[in-house]
Amino acid sequence: MTQPSTPITPDQIAAAQTLLDLDFTPEQQAQMLEILNGRREQYAAIRAADLDNSVPMALNFNVNVADPAPAPVPRTYAISPQPAVTRPDNLEEAAFYPVTQLAELIRSRQVTSLELTEMYLARLKRYDPALKCVASYTEEIAISQATRADAEIARGRYRGPLHGIPWGAKDLLATRGYPTQWGAMPYKDQVIDLDATVVQRLEAAGAVLVAKLTLGALANGDVWYGGMTRNPWDVSEGSSGSSAGPGAATAAGLVGFSIGTETLGSIVSPSTRCGTSGLRPTFGRVSRYGAMALSWSMDKIGPMCRSVEDCALVFSAIYGPDGHDLTITPEPFTWDPALDPGSLRVGYLEQGFQLDDSALADKDADQTACIQATLRNSLAALELMREAGFELIPVELPQRDTGGLWTILAAEAAAAFDQITRDGSVDTMARQDDSAWPNIFRAARFIPAVEYINANRLRALLMRDMARVMTEVDVFIAPSQGANVLPITNFTGHPTVVLPNGFSDKGTPTSISFIGGLYHEAETLAVAKAYQDATDWHRQYPDLSFD
Repeated sequence: MTQPSTPITPDQIAAAQTLLDLDFTPEQQAQMLEILNGRREQYAAIRAADLDNSVPMALNFNVNVADPAPAPVPRTYAISPQPAVTRPDNLEEAAFYPVTQLAELIRSRQVTSLELTEMYLARLKRYDPALKCVASYTEEIAISQATRADAEIARGRYRGPLHGIPWGAKDLLATRGYPTQWGAMPYKDQVIDLDATVVQRLEAAGAVLVAKLTLGALANGDVWYGGMTRNPWDVSEGSSGSSAGPGAATAAGLVGFSIGTETLGSIVSPSTRCGTSGLRPTFGRVSRYGAMALSWSMDKIGPMCRSVEDCALVFSAIYGPDGHDLTITPEPFTWDPALDPGSLRVGYLEQGFQLDDSALADKDADQTACIQATLRNSLAALELMREAGFELIPVELPQRDTGGLWTILAAEAAAAFDQITRDGSVDTMARQDDSAWPNIFRAARFIPAVEYINANRLRALLMRDMARVMTEVDVFIAPSQGANVLPITNFTGHPTVVLPNGFSDKGTPTSISFIGGLYHEAETLAVAKAYQDATDWHRQYPDLSFD
C-alpha cells in the first residue's frame, strides 16, 4: 500500500471545512489530524482493490417506503430435557438459574413471577452502585407485567418459557413512558413515545421488563454519562461495550436475561468480558424499529443470557418481520434441541489458534498473560470438540484488506448523529478522547462520498468471499477476539454464538465463538450447545462480595 507522503495540516482542515460549511474549533481540528491522516491509508486500501465495473454496492436500494404486512413466522419454544427443578429455600439462590430452569419454577407454580421480579429488582438496587449497570428502573411496568403473568398462569394460560421471566433492555430500545437515553448526555432524560418491536415481542411472550440497562455512550465502549459500567468478575475494570449493562447484569444474576445490540463487537465483547452466552444474529433477523441507529447497514439486536439454549428461546420470540424495518427477512427459525450437531460440518479457523509473535508486540505483562490464556483455553475447546467426535475442518478467512471498511461505520454513525455534531452538543459527552465519538463524528465529515460507496463495493466482494468459505462448513469455531474474525463477520452479517470457555490467570472469563452460515442460527446454536453441555464454565458465577 502506498503511504501518503505529505501529512494533512490544520490549515488544510480549516480550508476544507470552509468548503463544506462546517465550524470546528482549532482544537477540534488538531484533534482530527491523526484520524484524517490514518483515513488516507484506508482510502488507499479501498483504491488498491480490484473494483471492476460489475461490482455493486453491498447496500441495495428499495423503492418501498414501508414494509409489507409482517409475514407469519414460527415461534417454537422446545426445551431440551432438564433435570428436576425445586424451589430453593432462599429464592436468591435461583438468581443465576438459566431461563430453562426459571421457566420450570414458574410453569410448575413453585415460584410466582412477582416473587422473581421483586427478587431481581432488589438485586439490581443492591449491586448497581458498584456495577453502574442500570440506566433506569421500570419497576411500575415490571410489577404490572408480573402480576398479569401470575394471573394468566393461574387461569391455565401459559405463554411459554419466557412467561413471567424478568429481563433487562439495553437503553437504546424505546420503552413508552420511560427514558431511553442512549448512554449519552445530549439525550439524558429523552422519552420516546413508543415501544421498540423487541420490547413488544417480549411482552407478547410474557416476559417482564425490570430495567433499562446501560450502554457506552451512543453504543461505544462501557463509559456512559453516569460513569463506567463494571465487570462483576473484577470491578476494577469495565464490562466492555457497548452492551455493557446487559453483560454485567446478566453475569451478576440481576436479570433472567437481557437484550444487547452489536455493530462491530458489542454483544461478543461484553459477553467475553463478563462470561455470558450471547447470540449476534444474522443481519436483518431482528427488527430495529424503536432502537437507536448507529449504522443502518451493520446494527444487529440479540440476546445475552446464561446459556446457549436461553439464547435460542429468546431469539425465537424476537426475530422476524414487523412491518417497520425494511431490512428484515422472513426466513424461519426453529429451535430443535434434539438436532444432532454431529450431522453438521464443523470447522475451525486455523490461523486463529496460532499465536503470532506480532500479537504480543507492545503488550504489557497483563495483556500478554490474557492473550496467552485466551489461546490456551481456545485450544482446549478444540480438543474437547474433537474428543466429542467432531472431525474439525480447517478453514481460512478471506485474505482481503478490510482496513478501508471502517469508513462505512464512521460515515453512517456520523450521519446518524450529524445534528449534535454540528450544534456542538456532542461536546457534552463524557468521553472526549481521540478515539471517542465526538472526534470520530467530526473527522467523518471529511469522508468523500466516492470512498464510502467504493468501501461498500469492497464489502460486496468480502461478502462473496465469505459465502465461498461457508460452502466448506456449516459452522466454524474461532477465538472470540483476534484473527480479524469479529470485523469480517460483522461486515458480512454472519451469525455468531459466543460463550465462556475458561478463565484468565487473574480469574476473569475468556470465551470461544461459533460462526454459522447466514440465517443458520439454529445450527450454530446446536454446535455451541454441544460444547457448553460438555463444560460447566457457564455455571460459574462471580463473587459479589464487593457490595
